Amino acid sequence: MNLKSTLTVALAAAALGSAAFAADAIQTGDSAKGAILTDAAGMSLYTFDNDAASVSNCYDACAVNWPPLMADDMAAAQGDYGVIQRSDGTRQWTYKDQPLYTWVKDAKPGDITGDGVKGVWHLARP
Repeated sequence: MNLKSTLTVALAAAALGSAAFAADAIQTGDSAKGAILTDAAGMSLYTFDNDAASVSNCYDACAVNWPPLMADDMAAAQGDYGVIQRSDGTRQWTYKDQPLYTWVKDAKPGDITGDGVKGVWHLARP
């Protein structure tokens, strides 16, 4: 291997090492309603029926009550987990093209109080 190819491999490895993958942000957890997706802190994740595939329609007051699961600039899609750009320029994690959110009224890991709210919010399930 010459110096140029060694440098290219080293730079590629460094870039991969700094990328944030879904496994860092999204976990699988147990709840009273079975297996669910959680954020890294163990808080339940939800999907919103009013979203379109890979498009969030939850902004302003909605996003205050249902904080989007934000993805940093280094976040990279992996398998069923993706990253979308919201209309405000921020980035959000998705699962099977559905944007993911937490619920402001869930106080601790394992809480699932947002499931079924207004008939349009549902636990994200693996």
